[in-house]
Amino acid sequence: MSLPPPRRPHGRLVRAASRWGPYSAYVPHPLPPPLLWDAELASEISIADLALGRLAGVGETLPNPRLLVDPVLRLEAVLSSRIEGTTASFSDLAEFEALPAVEKRVPDVREVHNYLRAAELGLSLCDRGPVTVQTIRRIHKVLMSGVRGGRRMPGSLRTIQNWVGARGSTPPTARYVPPPPAEVPRALEALLGLLRKPSDIPAVARLALIHYQFEAIHPFPDGNGRVGRLLVTLLLHAWGILPAPLLTLSAYFESDRRGYYDGLLGVSRQGLWEPWVAYFARGIAVESAAVLVRARRLRTVHERILRKLLSGRATTLLPRLVEAFFSRPAMTVGQVARVLGVTPRAAQGNVDKLVRAGFLREATGRRRGRIFLAHPVVAAVEEETAPPWETPTE
Repeated sequence: MSLPPPRRPHGRLVRAASRWGPYSAYVPHPLPPPLLWDAELASEISIADLALGRLAGVGETLPNPRLLVDPVLRLEAVLSSRIEGTTASFSDLAEFEALPAVEKRVPDVREVHNYLRAAELGLSLCDRGPVTVQTIRRIHKVLMSGVRGGRRMPGSLRTIQNWVGARGSTPPTARYVPPPPAEVPRALEALLGLLRKPSDIPAVARLALIHYQFEAIHPFPDGNGRVGRLLVTLLLHAWGILPAPLLTLSAYFESDRRGYYDGLLGVSRQGLWEPWVAYFARGIAVESAAVLVRARRLRTVHERILRKLLSGRATTLLPRLVEAFFSRPAMTVGQVARVLGVTPRAAQGNVDKLVRAGFLREATGRRRGRIFLAHPVVAAVEEETAPPWETPTE
């Protein structure tokens, strides 16, 4: 019978000085750590693996995988950003993509949009090569440009000490103080170098270790949580586990922020790796199942609107426009015209048909600068009530 690994912090403390007084910064040890592979942990990982396998095959149930991929990626952008204090919703993001002036009403929506752009860039870079420090820096630059923390050298590794704690905390009083800046380049290079090496550690556990390590290093002045969560999405794709960004793991973390932060801190302070890996695996299983539910809802929305359109005298343009609204749930008439390659007048005519069918509704209440929102798509993603398909028609 194997003995459990010793319970000690996964790192060393280094003393440093600040204008607030002396403090201790934490430098994590290199991965991988010793892990106790008991039956409970093996079961959690097995369940997560099976859930990921089902999720990987969900594209086969949809006529077009983008009907799920684009909404899920936008939802992950919303929820990962919400952990950091934003309030913008899925529909806010959709409306911002249609008309950036929405930012006046929802000031933090640009942070969410930046996450979406950073994710798209990261996926493109991963398709071209391995994840490197330069990859991470480019993602961070897009994420933090023009938003809170954006003045602190987006895309550059930190040259100052940062810390995690309540508002008003200082390094001596903070809940967690990551490595001094001089330690960051070496620690980050070691972590990303590990990604390129073969490993016999199960992929789910490996992702848990990597996510912890990135958050422990905290390589940027701001935005570390979002980049670290995005790294999980990128690796699931880069390792061939998921064919596209289909997992909304941030939904699990956002619903249990205390468990998320306590799990990370438990590794740093006590070396509690097994509880953290189990928590991470449960999140993957729960959110994989949640995405499957969303996939069914989105498929139902798609089938119902097409059935309704085809029962009338629909042109071939309308099904194309329906699919476009799954990728971008809000658009102006001008954007619709560009998507369909038609005149604004023809675009308005097609939009009007989808309004009468109950698929679109005008979101601004204005006569100018109008945005048309595919509210059944939003409802299916946000798990709201069933879409009102019996909307009166003219």
